[in-house]
Amino acid sequence: MSESRTSTRPRRASAAMESVRQVLARPLASYQLVLGLTAILLGLGLIMVLSASSVFALRTYGDSFYIVTRQVIFAGLGVVGFLTVLRMPMDKLRMLIRPVLLVVVVLIVLTFTPLGLEVNGNRNWLPLFGGFNLQPSELAKLVLVLWIADLYDRRHKYLGTPRYILTPMLPVAGAVSAMVVAQDDLGTALVLFAVIVGMLWVAGLPARYMWFLGLAIGVVSVFFVATAPHRVTRMLSFLDPTADPEGAGHQSIKAMMAFARGGFGGVGLGQSRQKWGALPEAHNDFILAVIGEELGLAGTLVLLALFVMLGFVGFRIAMRARDRFARYTAAGITIWLLSQAIINVGMVVGLLPVIGIPLPLISYGGSSLLATLVGLGFLAKCATTEPGAARALATSRRRKAAV
Repeated sequence: MSESRTSTRPRRASAAMESVRQVLARPLASYQLVLGLTAILLGLGLIMVLSASSVFALRTYGDSFYIVTRQVIFAGLGVVGFLTVLRMPMDKLRMLIRPVLLVVVVLIVLTFTPLGLEVNGNRNWLPLFGGFNLQPSELAKLVLVLWIADLYDRRHKYLGTPRYILTPMLPVAGAVSAMVVAQDDLGTALVLFAVIVGMLWVAGLPARYMWFLGLAIGVVSVFFVATAPHRVTRMLSFLDPTADPEGAGHQSIKAMMAFARGGFGGVGLGQSRQKWGALPEAHNDFILAVIGEELGLAGTLVLLALFVMLGFVGFRIAMRARDRFARYTAAGITIWLLSQAIINVGMVVGLLPVIGIPLPLISYGGSSLLATLVGLGFLAKCATTEPGAARALATSRRRKAAV
């Protein structure tokens, strides 16, 4: 009996792998996976923002749904942007890249004027209407990816020469990153640095240049940490959070307590204790700690698996897309979202110093959610350039229209 059971396990595993291969062989597999993963992560994010923010929103605004309502509004705008990108021809989308980049740069510059707002020590916000604010640096992540992809596609024949890879990409992207650093937003700047390095790698920059650039970014990052007392404090608390449990190490300690209380299965959705004021930014940068407490290790691993799947699909699109702009765009968006997710997760679990950076699609933040959803719209658009995808999508739409 035991031998029979043992012999069936490899057959079942082989059958499961064959089923996965058949699914991935479909022309619209990548496209459908982007849609499905986006919907799941967005839905989970809205649920967890409601859970993590309800107590804070009730105490601060007298309405438990105040924060999640604002998140839903930006989610709606993001979905509209997602669908708009899917419907527009790629050449028209590319025509908008340079003007939008110029607009984003102007908006970042405006944050240094009296119009700019300072939130949690970062002067990177502009007021909108109805109490809403805009963070232009979040939009810069997406626009830079698109601009670099467009640039590299236009000069594809010359990318064998490092000079054409580095200029004008590095000066322009470096200037935008420098302005973000000047806003005192090192977290967003680190994501931009990751995008820059990742796109240079995708373009084929030789290893010696990559090593030099990585060293330069490391030196610059250390400089900005060393010259800011609050960043030095955060670095020291990262090395030993218990040295200042009521100060710089407070968030890290409370996050660990949340994970410990959650255990494997969690205490149940909505049952977190840390969100009652013990854990600052529970619905924002540290929402993963609330997920770990309420949904446990099991729920946390499922969330991380979803991001791994999104990364797999993104790089799959980058390798399979027939259009060069789509390949560069898919790679850049995937690098952006994965690097941001890795930094946030590393920060919350204590593997990286605490810096202000949201978990894509999960954390509260309208500007981040809007940029991420539009970026995923571009990723889905890139998936339609895979072999047979456009034809299969057109056929599917005709069938739906006929019904």
